[in-house]
Amino acid sequence: MSPPEIILRRYVDDPERPARLTSQIKGFVKMQFTGTDSYVATNDLNMAVNAAMTLQRPLLVKGEPGTGKTELARQVGAALNMPMIEWNVKSTTKAQQGLYEYDAVSRLRDSQLGDERVNNVSNYIKKGKLWQAFTAPERAVLLIDEIDKADIEFPNDLLQELDRMEFHVYETGETIRAQHRPVIIITSNNEKELPDAFLRRCFFHYIRFPDQDTLRKIVEVHHTGIKETLLTAALTQFYEIRETAGLKKKPSTSEVLDWLKLLLAEDLTAEDLKRDGANALPKLHGALLKNEQDVHLFERLAFMARGGR
Repeated sequence: MSPPEIILRRYVDDPERPARLTSQIKGFVKMQFTGTDSYVATNDLNMAVNAAMTLQRPLLVKGEPGTGKTELARQVGAALNMPMIEWNVKSTTKAQQGLYEYDAVSRLRDSQLGDERVNNVSNYIKKGKLWQAFTAPERAVLLIDEIDKADIEFPNDLLQELDRMEFHVYETGETIRAQHRPVIIITSNNEKELPDAFLRRCFFHYIRFPDQDTLRKIVEVHHTGIKETLLTAALTQFYEIRETAGLKKKPSTSEVLDWLKLLLAEDLTAEDLKRDGANALPKLHGALLKNEQDVHLFERLAFMARGGR
């Protein structure tokens, strides 16, 4: 029995749990995410997605930038045939915007112009991403992307809505309840700590940087038919770059895919990738090294290698 099924049995056998909720949980377990043809997911990641769906908890996904956190939500939607709703969080984003926004200024202007629309306050309410997900005609995947960009109070302001799957619209007096509980995936680049109260309500998974075998599978999905010698040489050099002491920003999965795309476009071979002491910078290094400090680091390494001859 898989971990999600063990969790399900524990929940379903609970006599205090309402029959409606038990039925919803069973429906979630029938849907199992196992990755897609275009997204290589590890067993741990698959288990995390399925466990979060079983528990009906948001899945909080952390990891280095470029490790596929955002893409995971899209692939879950594609694999489970669910519509995708994306909420891209910025430093200025407020939790209320995810529920709804009331445009009082437009209503005041229309009232001065004698517009009949002012008689219906709902004409001035803009539905947020949570409202859209709660009222979708079918179960949807809701992505709350890069939650750590927002103010520290942002996650706390969503606790009740994510817990109860409902919120009140004060201007109209209505309560919006989730018709179909969405699959919620929340991503974070770990730029700031999230509140404990918020973390308690999530299922957590950290996407580790892939090992060479997993990265090889990812590359083969995106660059089918790449020569084995070129792939081996490129990945060996890529991991050497990542492990260079003093590197400010390690290149990510998405960046190695871009680098390989350039190598293939330039028709470079494994032999072309060989470096010597006089030239420590990798070919087309702009795809991997994204700031001047790291470029200067490799230039210094080349200078030191020349001086040590």
